[in-house]
Amino acid sequence: MKRVIAIADRAALVSLKLLAALNVLFFLSFLIVLLLAGRAHAETATCAGGDLLASLAKSDPTAFKKVEAEAAAVPNGKGLLWKLEKPGERPSFLFGTMHITDQRVTTLPAAAQKAYDGADTVIIETTDALDKAKMMAAMAAEPGLMMFTDNTTLTSLLSPEDAAVLNKGLDARGIPPLTVAKMKPWILSAMVALPACEVARQTAGAPVLDVKLASDAKASGKDVEGLETAVDQLRAMASLPLSYHMKGLVETLKLGDKVNDVNETMIVLYQRGEVGMFWPLFRVVLPDAADEAGYAAFEQTMITSRNKVMVEHAEPILARGNAFMAVGALHLPGPDGLVEDFRKAGYTVTAVN
Repeated sequence: MKRVIAIADRAALVSLKLLAALNVLFFLSFLIVLLLAGRAHAETATCAGGDLLASLAKSDPTAFKKVEAEAAAVPNGKGLLWKLEKPGERPSFLFGTMHITDQRVTTLPAAAQKAYDGADTVIIETTDALDKAKMMAAMAAEPGLMMFTDNTTLTSLLSPEDAAVLNKGLDARGIPPLTVAKMKPWILSAMVALPACEVARQTAGAPVLDVKLASDAKASGKDVEGLETAVDQLRAMASLPLSYHMKGLVETLKLGDKVNDVNETMIVLYQRGEVGMFWPLFRVVLPDAADEAGYAAFEQTMITSRNKVMVEHAEPILARGNAFMAVGALHLPGPDGLVEDFRKAGYTVTAVN
């Protein structure tokens, strides 16, 4: 019980996973801009969040040590920048990103900046999001990925109590419930899982890290390549059980302003290159009754399966040599992470400090 209290509450746990989803699914950050442009989200809210892991260290040292121990055991769990080498090819680099606009994230570490500056090609998850017309066409082609196309509404899938939580949470964020009644829960989750200041920066035009890298690369004459389509990413999210998404949406709305703490914690871990600590942190603080099946499905669908596709699509580009591949940092660590997958594909992969 003590370890759960230390991380705020169960709502924080679900929201941690939703924020992780946003950092796994690059395309969702652009939906926020499209859907919230002109709404009352440009308020002068701050992202004054606290580091939940640091709080855990003070309030429950035993739980904190468990997180540290599990993180230390994660293969390739430390580091954002990795050198990819293969006989007959010029070396390339793999870099982990966060899909947000915070300057602590968008300012590259020195070694990553050097690798990026010297690259001939920059690879990101999807280039669809760089073209608004293409993005809108992709969404229009499969409207069922974004909206309920039958008589279903969000509230029809919820108990009266949870429907009240939904409406209250949306009102607090300046989103009229009727305007999103037919929206799929994973889209709405993208709108409510980020702090108001992050949403305000994005709707004001500040680029998330991946867009900044791609835009700057184009401006300097580099080639820019993508590994997936926007529809691929949305299909992956849509394939997860609807009940899992609905539960996550309601719990995130219950979280309220504590989302600032969740966001701050992820940024702090990212700055330290502790990409292997995200999932151990989630597992340690999850109550015993947690939805383990939903959690496993999320990890398999949104990370492991997509990693295989990313490696397959990246190899022909990497064969040209001297590329800088930037994808969500949660794709890097673990036995089925990109670092290991590239090793299995014949690359020597070395962490760059």
